[in-house]
Amino acid sequence: MSDSPDKAAPTEDSAGRPVGTLSEHDGAKPYPVRDRRRLSRRGWTMVVSGLLVLTFAVLGAFVRVPYVALGPGPTFDTLGAVDGTEVIKVEGERTYPTGGELRMTTVSLNDNITMFGALGMWLSGRYALAPREEYFRPGQSEEEVRKENLRQFQDSQSNAEVAALRELGHPVVPVVDQVVGDSPAADVLEPGDRIVKVDGREVADSEAVREVLGGTRPGQTVSVTFKRGEEPERTESVTLARHPNGSYGFLGIQPADSAEVPFTVDIALEDVGGPSAGLMFALAIVDELTPGQLTGGKHVAGTGTIDSKGNVGEIGGITFKLVAAHEAGATAFLVPEGNCDEAVAGAPEGLRLVRVATLDDAVDALELLSQGRPAPSCGT
Repeated sequence: MSDSPDKAAPTEDSAGRPVGTLSEHDGAKPYPVRDRRRLSRRGWTMVVSGLLVLTFAVLGAFVRVPYVALGPGPTFDTLGAVDGTEVIKVEGERTYPTGGELRMTTVSLNDNITMFGALGMWLSGRYALAPREEYFRPGQSEEEVRKENLRQFQDSQSNAEVAALRELGHPVVPVVDQVVGDSPAADVLEPGDRIVKVDGREVADSEAVREVLGGTRPGQTVSVTFKRGEEPERTESVTLARHPNGSYGFLGIQPADSAEVPFTVDIALEDVGGPSAGLMFALAIVDELTPGQLTGGKHVAGTGTIDSKGNVGEIGGITFKLVAAHEAGATAFLVPEGNCDEAVAGAPEGLRLVRVATLDDAVDALELLSQGRPAPSCGT
């Protein structure tokens, strides 16, 4: 047994070349040496793709888009109650039992929506997207929009009450609704004052007040006769300023119509804005103050602005309101005449479209429906 140490594995072959390599004489280049700490092209592609997906997900989930989503909103039976409170309440006058439903409809407006939220709503087919500037003026806050919608809603309630009571034959008189600060009327008139005469001419309603003032000129002195509460009539002279929107005289009041009745009508509905509930409020007031059931026990929905004379105006979002009414179980829908074409194109199957232009039209149509007789419809 040899005492010599073990031989180490050869590192060169018999020609003196390192084992495991090829010489240039073998017709090949030396093996490339890969740095495993560096990413391959495929690895870089996967990293970049992952970052792009992550960026898109963050943008889609958190970045707001300059659009609003419109869709069917809640509905309310104006003959019923909401959260235990009657929508229409008359005090000081006899009322009559009602039946069926007179359901007002609304449109939901979703703001501050994300890219993914907008995409999901659009794909659902239940919502439509619209540019935000169509509903919010530049620099206008959501709170300002809410207050404006609330003011319109309150105006629709006042107009509905006057239109309904006028329909029932109660007298209507012009009153001061608002007084502009620092205007000629500011030190003379107050909201709620009943206007009897302007420039010596008797005025029967707010439109007559506007007509008289429209024929005046700046600097002209006119007399205003009015009655405040239970006080005697008073007559004051006022020198008119120049109207901001024309060359005629400016008194500085916003006149409105008010029904002279010995009872009160209260409309209680919160968290709703806009003017389009006027028609359905007016019909509910008429129904409560007249014998019989105006609907004949049927479930009727509808929409439409209304002025103090009972004229019904068109509204926006009619197709969404039709969907909401149909889902709430309505079988007929009162459509403002100006919305008929759009309503016919988007009406759910089985929902009858009834065309109305005035409160009187709507009352007549409901009576016909309750009797099972044909009523004016959209498209005819």
